[in-house]
Amino acid sequence: MEALTDFIRPELLILIPALYVLGVGLRRSKKFPDALIPATLGGVSVILALVWVLSVSPLSDWQSVLAAIFTGIVQGILCAGCAVYIHQLGKQAIKGD
Repeated sequence: MEALTDFIRPELLILIPALYVLGVGLRRSKKFPDALIPATLGGVSVILALVWVLSVSPLSDWQSVLAAIFTGIVQGILCAGCAVYIHQLGKQAIKGD
């Protein structure tokens, strides 16, 4: 797990299982298109990561605000990517490929 924390802040790792559960819920919902699930998870993840990063970062000037926004977006994308990747690994293991 140490390699994962090289890229994703430890405080944001909780987003990965939360996004996975959200994705499973959206998948079971017959009204939500499967093709939109990764994008939806990405959007939710970026918003939650942005909220967290902006709330804990000292925002003293415009450069620190931009750095915090960039960090939140990247962290959100990485967390969503991990959640979708874990889901795909599970699907492949079930299929036997």
